[in-house]
Amino acid sequence: MEGGGTLSEIYQSSTRILLSVRDGVERLERLDSTSSKAVESPELAFSIRREIAQIQSLCVEMDRLWRFLGTKGQRDLWRRKVERIVEEVNSLKESLDSVLLRGQSRIQEAKERAELLERVNGESAYVLRIFDEEAQAMQSAHNSSRMLDEAYATGVAILGKYAEQRDYLKRAQRKALDVLNTVGLSNSVLKLIERRHRVDKWIAYAGMMATLFVVYAFWRWTR
Repeated sequence: MEGGGTLSEIYQSSTRILLSVRDGVERLERLDSTSSKAVESPELAFSIRREIAQIQSLCVEMDRLWRFLGTKGQRDLWRRKVERIVEEVNSLKESLDSVLLRGQSRIQEAKERAELLERVNGESAYVLRIFDEEAQAMQSAHNSSRMLDEAYATGVAILGKYAEQRDYLKRAQRKALDVLNTVGLSNSVLKLIERRHRVDKWIAYAGMMATLFVVYAFWRWTR
């Protein structure tokens, strides 16, 4: 799978693969519009699915990287770029699903007609085998698509957990700094209180000594 490197390099890779996906979907739609039974259709559909999964994985990586950019303007710019890629690849995926669904419907209808003919004259076994093979190929492409979608969903969930953990660590760091600042302030207040207590104690001692001196002087004077 293409990817790695800087955010710009990953973006260029995603746009290059997106062009290939767009071309492949257009080819399938042309085949579908002419009711073509081209042998390459299932293989082409699987190739498109694989490229869509590549783009989705690259979008996950880009979504992670743009959040670490230095300025808000850069983050907003790249967020919009990634969102456009995601929107277009989702639109192409929906178009591909529609083409495959129509193809499966036609195959099923043709199979049912062939089964009806077989019951009538018993000469359509070969036709049934052809349709069975094509239906199996289309089903295989559909199953592969589902597996790729599940892998993409797993990657998105992992990225979400990573973002949650990062936010939690940031909050914990801020709380720790607040506690340290509070402890530093409390220590300063305690030291000030201790100094004031010592001063008050010496003032009390001085007052006691002065009182004793006055009492002693008064006693001596009255004798």
